[in-house]
Formats: sequence, structure tokens, C-alpha cells
Amino acid sequence: MMRHKTANGLSKNVRAEVVDLLAPRLADLIDLHLQLKQAHWTVRGPNFIANHELFDKLADEVEEFADEVAERIGQLGGQVDGTARATAKASTLKEYPSGIAGGREHIEALTRVISDAGAKMRKAIDSATKAGDADTADLFTGISRGLDKSLWFIESHAQAKD
Repeated sequence: MMRHKTANGLSKNVRAEVVDLLAPRLADLIDLHLQLKQAHWTVRGPNFIANHELFDKLADEVEEFADEVAERIGQLGGQVDGTARATAKASTLKEYPSGIAGGREHIEALTRVISDAGAKMRKAIDSATKAGDADTADLFTGISRGLDKSLWFIESHAQAKD
């Protein structure tokens, strides 16, 4: 959805195509941020403080990724729609399970959702490259790398045999 004029050097068609790539990734990142906050707010158990702080740290990082994607949409002349209702309709991530509290349950749920978000981000890298927007492909690459790091942090909690 192109709404704003810009002197950006990419053609209007490329910009429109890329905005259409960015919008669902924005919804996914906003959703992922809120899922991480849900885990942060509800986790309990023996590793409470470590999990609580980790989930909050990762939520902050994902919120920054969402901000970068939203700003890129604006740079290309698109209109951002990041409201809760719009995000709920547009997110392609599975809904976070309600009623869980244990650290291991949250780790398993977050592993699935971060992995899914990362896979979709990698597909977006290829799509942005094919569209001819190296800058957006680079943005997606950085976010993909960040999500891989988040996944590593989360998975590392499940791999230890204490």
C-alpha cells in the first residue's frame, strides 16, 4: 500500500512489491515481540530470573527489528499499520499457547515461534533480492541473523542435561 511520495531511487513498482514483503514481516515481528513479553510476564519455576530476563532482552531486540521494518516501509512510501488489531489479522505466526508457566514450556513454545519467524525472514531475503532491493534484503538478513542468535539463546536452555 503506497501512500507517500518519495524521491527514493527504486521504481514505484519495486517499492510497492517490497512494501508488500515488509508488511507481513512487520506483523510477525510485532506478534513475536508480544509472545516474548507474554513468556516474560508468565514464566515461573526454578530458572525464573534467568528466563524472565532472557525473554525480556529478546523482546527488546525483536521490538527494534520491528521498528526497523516499519521505518523501511515508510522510507519506500508505504503506510505502516502496526496496530494490535491489524497485527492480529496479518501475523502469520501461530498463536502463543495460553496458560503455560513453566520455563521449559515457554522455551519449547518460543523455539517454535522464533524458528518459524526466522524461516519466513530468510524467504523474504530472497524475495527482496529478486525484486531488486538490496537494502531491504540486507535489512532482512540482519534480522534473520538476530533471530538465529535469539533461537540459539532459547534452545541452549533446553539442551543442558542438569
